[in-house]
This record gives sequence, C-alpha cells and structure tokens, in this order.
Amino acid sequence: MILNFFDQFTSPCLLGIPLVLISMLFPTLLLPSPTNRWITNRLSALQLWFIHLVTKQLMLPLNKGGHKWALILVSLMTLLLTINLLGLLPYTFTPTTQLSMNMALAFPLWLATLLTGLRNQPTTSLGHLLPEGTPTPLIPALILIETISLLIRPLALGVRLTANLTAGHLLIQLISTATTTLLPILPTVSALTALILLLLTILEIAVAMIQAYVFVLLLSLYLQENI
Repeated sequence: MILNFFDQFTSPCLLGIPLVLISMLFPTLLLPSPTNRWITNRLSALQLWFIHLVTKQLMLPLNKGGHKWALILVSLMTLLLTINLLGLLPYTFTPTTQLSMNMALAFPLWLATLLTGLRNQPTTSLGHLLPEGTPTPLIPALILIETISLLIRPLALGVRLTANLTAGHLLIQLISTATTTLLPILPTVSALTALILLLLTILEIAVAMIQAYVFVLLLSLYLQENI
C-alpha cells in the first residue's frame, strides 16, 4: 500500500471514531497536578517561570482593562505550544495542522474582542473603519476595504498557523524519505540529507514555538484595539 504524504494529517481513528479530541487533551496530562504548595519540584518551578514570562510578554501591549484576559490568552498559548511541539515527535498527530481546529480557536476569540469593543466603545471601534482625513469620494471604498480586512482576520489567523505547520511537516517527511531512499545507494548524499533534516527539525521546533506566540500575540493586539 502506497501512502500519501498528506496521510500524516489525517486524524487517527479507533472503531471509526476520530481521536482528535484525545490528541488535543493529551498535552494537559503533562502538566503537574495542583497541590497545596506553589512549587513542588524543578518541573513546577520551570512551568511557573515560563507562565510568568509568557504572561508578562502578552500583557505588555494591553492596558489594565485587558489584563482580565490573561488566563484565556496564556492558557491558549500553553495549549498551542504543547500541541505544536508534541506533533514533531514520530508517529504522532498534530491537531493544529487542521484548519477546522484553528478556525474554531480563532473565530470565537476574535469575535469576542470585536463584541467587547462594540459594547465598551462603539464609536471608536466603528471609527477604525474610516481613517481620519479620508477624501469624501473614497469613503465608501475605504469602508468596504476596512470591513473586509476586519472580517478576514480570523481566517488569516487560522490559515497562518495551519500553513506554517503543514509546510514544515511535509518538508520533514520529504527529506526523511529521501534520506532513507538514498542510504543504500549513495551513503554520502544520505548523510548530507540527514544533516539537513536535523537542521530542519531544529528550525521546525522554533517555528512551532513562534507560531503559537504569534497566534496569541495577534489576538492580544486585536483586543487592545477594542478596549
């Protein structure tokens, strides 16, 4: 049976039931269980340091009114980062390569930021659709363009995350296939491609971390516009 390169993005099934939900919930098993003590071991200390660092970076562009979103944004950041990194392990499935999941995360949160702005400061939020000093003949066209750019934000969030992770996984699979194919024929070339594969894997680890951070950072910037 010849497998397709895109088979790695198919959700694993058991008795015909997709296991994507289990794949999403599995990273939570790696988090330490809550206890009466703040820090119980080095892993807990490292986790608290990481959460503090992420919270500080995400809250920098927000004013005091947006700090109530800290729990949602940091939890989303931790979920995306853990799923992206676990998806680089062999024989694993990465839920964030599915556009449906990324859109399910991006659209409700983007809509929440938009509704927050329309509730708290409707005039300012609607004023973003028309830049100040716009000539009168260009007003209808600019309002249409700004409205489209506003509505396309959740799609851009989901597609960006999906495309970057999918491209990286495909490159890793292509180069690994070339490495194993060339090994009995051209061992020297196979060793060179293995080195390229190692460097690409390191790059993909960085991409997995950066894309999770960019996803949440853009949401925080959208929130800042509406508070």
